[in-house]
Amino acid sequence: MDDCILKIENLSHWFSSNRVLHNVNLDVVRGQIIALVGPSGCGKSTLLRAIVGTHPPCAGKVMMCGGDGSVRVIDTPDRERGIVYQRYSLFPHLTAQENVAYGLMIDQTSIPNRLFGRKKWGPLRAQHMEEAAAMLERMQLGSALKKYPPELSGGMCQRVAIAQALIMRPSILLLDEPFGALDEATREELQRVLLTLYQENLVARKNDEPPPHTVLIVTHEINEAIYVSDRVIGLSQYWDWKEVGEKTAPGATIVYDRPAPVFAPNDERDFMVFREQKEEILHAVFDPEYCQSYTEYNQMAAGFSKGGNA
Repeated sequence: MDDCILKIENLSHWFSSNRVLHNVNLDVVRGQIIALVGPSGCGKSTLLRAIVGTHPPCAGKVMMCGGDGSVRVIDTPDRERGIVYQRYSLFPHLTAQENVAYGLMIDQTSIPNRLFGRKKWGPLRAQHMEEAAAMLERMQLGSALKKYPPELSGGMCQRVAIAQALIMRPSILLLDEPFGALDEATREELQRVLLTLYQENLVARKNDEPPPHTVLIVTHEINEAIYVSDRVIGLSQYWDWKEVGEKTAPGATIVYDRPAPVFAPNDERDFMVFREQKEEILHAVFDPEYCQSYTEYNQMAAGFSKGGNA
């Protein structure tokens, strides 16, 4: 696949006799905003942890693809994959600006550097703080630079957490139900942040530059999945596993992989536009009574079944 940035091949995972994931295959292209949905307990978080590198799969592999055609298997976390969780992990004793600059400090310096190389550390620290301020301005938090997390609303803290991840310029940003604990209005604001990232990708492509943002967001809200993404992936344990010769249920796999309509940040939120796709996802991914062929709504699996690529 052209410009593939992340590749998952035949990934399976289990805990003792509990089969969680079965033969998951996925290619992520640079610049895509992908939403991952699925029933509770289908292994969405397990798959995300495999991508992060904290929990390598029991079988198969997750790989990062380099622009030079190189492929590297993921087995530990690194800065290429940033992640934001539902419960943001901000330091309460640091300001918003200091929280965002923290990753740069850890990445580019060491404790001895900061203690004994103050002449170099001072200007570098100023540069980090300047970059953090610019990133927070992009998140519309320019007025909150000097505020501490307890002084910020939940939505503002989540914006800081996203800024904290983006400033490290990860090859792919992973979001694990980041808006789940927020009220509806705040959730809509943060959804527009993702749409803004997609617009930045479009501008980059127009200028013949590589799109800067590749995002995989795990969400339980189907309207949100279709609204913020350009591709929806459905992971489900409800599929006809007998068709591949399994005698017992082997775990969840990707049963849905389709494009989603693209919205601009200021577009009207008309969910009727994608009502048909929402019903399709509910049917293919969430209905335990309908165990279809895993290729039926899965363009990638259909491609592989024909001996080709997605």
